Formats: sequence, C-alpha cells, structure tokens
Amino acid sequence: MATDPVDAATVILLRSGADSAAAAIEVLLVRRNRRSSFVPGYYVFPGGVLDPEDWEPGAERFIRGLDRRRAAEILRDLSPSEKALGAWVGGIRETFEEVGLLIARFADGSPVAIRTDDERRRFGDYRRAIIRGETTFLQMLEAENLFLPADVLHYFSHWITPEFLPQRYDVRFFVTPVPAEQTAVCDGVELTHHSWLSPSAALADYEAGKIGMVLPQIVTLRDLARFQTVEDVIRTAARRLVPATLTKIVQVDGRAVEVMPDGTVFTHRPPVYP
Repeated sequence: MATDPVDAATVILLRSGADSAAAAIEVLLVRRNRRSSFVPGYYVFPGGVLDPEDWEPGAERFIRGLDRRRAAEILRDLSPSEKALGAWVGGIRETFEEVGLLIARFADGSPVAIRTDDERRRFGDYRRAIIRGETTFLQMLEAENLFLPADVLHYFSHWITPEFLPQRYDVRFFVTPVPAEQTAVCDGVELTHHSWLSPSAALADYEAGKIGMVLPQIVTLRDLARFQTVEDVIRTAARRLVPATLTKIVQVDGRAVEVMPDGTVFTHRPPVYP
C-alpha cells in the first residue's frame, strides 16, 4: 500500500548573477544533513512540511496580496481548500527557519532587512526559538508587527514523491527574488551548507558527480536555465499552468530509473532513496 504524501512547500530563491557575463540568474541550493532520513546529503531548495499553524484561522490577518479564496483557486488539488493559503505561509516560514531569510514587510510596507547587529541578534533569537518550539512564526510576526507579502511568491511547479517510498511529499514549488539586505545562513541541523549557483553551473556540478540532486531539482534547474533575468522567471510563473508531476521508479536492466509522466526516463545517476 502506498504511503500518503505529506503536504509541503519549497521556495526557489533567485538573484541576478554576480557576474552577469557568466550567469544571468543564480539560485540558492542547500545541502541536507547527511544524517537526514530523506535524501541525505543531497542539494535541494529551502522548504519543508506544512504545519497546522500555517493555515489556522488567524494566519490570514498576517498576509497581504493573497486570500484564502484565491489561494484555493491556484492550488485546486490541495484539500481541504482552506489549507491552500498555508502553502505560501509554510514556504516563507521554512525559508526563515532553514536559511534565515525572512520574506516579510513592516506595517508601512518597507521590507524587512537583517543587516545591523541588533537585527541579526533579534531575528536570530526568534529563529532559534521557533526551531526549538518556544514560540511560533505567527507570534513573531505579531510581536514585530510584520506581514507576509504572499504575492511575491509565484507558483512554479508541483512534485509528488514516487509511490513506493516510505517517506512521501506533495510539494508546491514557488519562485521569488531573494530578500534584499539579507544573508542566507543554514540552520546547521536540517541543512549544513548552501551555495548560490547559476542553474547551468548547478547542473554541471551534478553531471560531474560533485553534488547530488533529486529529479524535481534537476528538472526545475533545466527549466530555469533558459531564463535571462529574475523578472523573466517571475513573469512566466505568473501565467503558467502547473500540473502535478508524479514520477515512477522502475527497474531497467537491473538498475532503478525514474520515469516522468510523459515517459522520459532518467538513467544517469538516478536518485538514491534510503
């Protein structure tokens, strides 16, 4: 019997390439702890499982640019429909917990910056307290009088872990520009390293065996590699239709390969699941 997948959200953080002649855009990739039970040591985008707090009735008052009705229209296959808004909240929350980047704004609309010693200390304390369960993400937003600009997260793709695996996730991928005047810092628990790479450079590292990635990251990076600017990615995401992608793991000539819904077979360095 197949394990039911757990709802999750992933945020693909984008920035203009440091050397525009070499890379038009760069994406943040993070390495999972080698002791993790799911794809240990592999490079992924920040994200994680949705928490009930992410879609609780009080969550909507912290959100601008999106409401429950519109979220449910975008994520039509997420049930119950009230849970859809939680994908945006959960993606932002997980990004803060895992890499310390906070996609939020103050009441006057100005973006949160974490550049001074006081800001790094204050939001660092919040982050550690949230991870330890001593406070919640929404409680931090209330204490700091912040709101989440959900309309800066654009739905990009939808991946479901293959059916035979004991750990399965139903993941919504979002793209967004990285918050200005903030620096990514891995939590050191779930994630142990991060890199800003162009999509083509990340794929080259994968092909050379320097980094491990699973198929959702590989296909997403191939898609992103065709864009010249972050703005191009956002414009495309805002109008694209997003089908759910459920792959299959099959045995071919004694080795496991992953097969896309359209029949495309990935045989080179297929993902290794524990």
